[in-house]
Amino acid sequence: MLRFNKSHGLGNDFIIVDNRAGELGDLSALARRLCPRAVSVGADTLLVLENSETCAVGMRTINADGTEAAMCGNGIRCFAKYLYERGIVQSEEFDVETLAGAIRPVLHMAGGTVDSVTINMGAASFERERIPMRGDGVFIDMPLQARGAEFTATSLLMTIPHTVLFVDDADAVDTALYGPAIEHNPLYPEGTNVDFVQVLDRRTLKLRSWERGCGATLACGTGACAAVAAGFMTGRCEREVSVRMALGALNIRIDEDWLVYMRGPAVSVYDGEIEL
Repeated sequence: MLRFNKSHGLGNDFIIVDNRAGELGDLSALARRLCPRAVSVGADTLLVLENSETCAVGMRTINADGTEAAMCGNGIRCFAKYLYERGIVQSEEFDVETLAGAIRPVLHMAGGTVDSVTINMGAASFERERIPMRGDGVFIDMPLQARGAEFTATSLLMTIPHTVLFVDDADAVDTALYGPAIEHNPLYPEGTNVDFVQVLDRRTLKLRSWERGCGATLACGTGACAAVAAGFMTGRCEREVSVRMALGALNIRIDEDWLVYMRGPAVSVYDGEIEL
C-alpha cells in the first residue's frame, strides 16, 4: 500500500508521496498511475519528497503525463505545508532542493496550521537561450500564431518555461484549442506553459493557464509569477499585483532586484492509501 496526501493550491491539485527511503522506483510510471481522474486518485501533478544533501529536503515534480518539471509554484506551497504539519521540518522558513535550484518557502500560520506560504521564486529570465526558445535575444510583445489566430506573446523562464499572451477577455479564450498548439510550437524545444492574461487594472490580472504536461489547470503559481513579470516588463502592470484565477488569487510582488515573490494558500484535502 502506498500512503499519500492530496492537496491543492487554488484548485491546482497534487498527490504528495514520501520517497526518502528510495523505494518508489519509476516515478514517471507512478504519476501516470495516480494522476488520471475518475479511475485513480486524480491530480495535475505528483510531488515526491526525497532526501537532500544541500537543503532540508528535496522535491521532485512529475506531471500527470509522466514528464518531469523543474518546479511547481502552487505545488511547493502545498509541499511546504505537508512538511511542517507532519514534523518533517520544524522551522517556518527552510530550503527545498528542486531542479530549479534551492527554493525557500516562508510559512504564515493561523491557529497552529499553515494558512498561506510565501515563496521567493527567483528572478525571471527573458533570454531565449535560458527559456529555452529557438532564436537569439528575447521574445517580448512579439506576434505568435496558433490555430489561425495571432496573439501578442512574451516568453520567459520563471523556474520553468512560460509564454504569456495578453488578451482582451481571458474567459473567452478556448484554452484547449490554443494551449496545446503553443505548448508544442517548434519554437520551444522543451515545450512551454501557456498563460492567457487579461489586465483588469494595473494591480489586478486575470489568468487562465494551459500547463505543459498537465493541460488546463484551475491555477498556476509559476504562471501567475510569469504573468506579472511579463506585465511589468511591458508596462502593463505594477510591481505588486493580485492575480485572479478560477478559485481565488495569488499575490505576486517583484522587488528592486527583479526577484519574484508569490504568496498564496495551501490546502490539505485528505490522506489516503492506494494499492499499487
